[in-house]
Amino acid sequence: NGDLEEVVYMKQPEGFSSSEDNHLVCKLKKSIYGLKQASRQWYIKFDGVISSYGFVENILDHCIYQKTSGSKICFLVL
Repeated sequence: NGDLEEVVYMKQPEGFSSSEDNHLVCKLKKSIYGLKQASRQWYIKFDGVISSYGFVENILDHCIYQKTSGSKICFLVL
C-alpha cells in the first residue's frame, strides 16, 4: 500500500464502533484497496523502487521498463 499525498478520511467499519462513537472517522495513512488513489500510489511506489535498480521507464509505454548492462538488455513488462 502506497503513501497518500492527500488527507483522506473514512467512516469507521461496521461493528468497529459503539453507538456512542459512530460520529468518529478514521484518518488514512496508507492507501487501501478500493480507494481511487490506490492504483496511482502503488505505481508511484513501484516506479521509485524499480528505478532505484537502474530500470528506465519507456517513453512510449509506461508499463515497460528497460535496463541496459553492457551488451545485455533486460525488459520488465507490467
